[in-house]
Amino acid sequence: MSSSPFLNAISQVMRQKGYALKTEKTYLHWIKRFIFFHSKQHPQ
Repeated sequence: MSSSPFLNAISQVMRQKGYALKTEKTYLHWIKRFIFFHSKQHPQ
């Protein structure tokens, strides 16, 4: 789905837990926006 190993891992976990595809896409979108909002900097 995404080229990011981090986002791929999140996607796999959500699939294992049985999340709906639309929910998975929405959550990944929120995560991407959060990362870009913080200028792609690591939390440390």
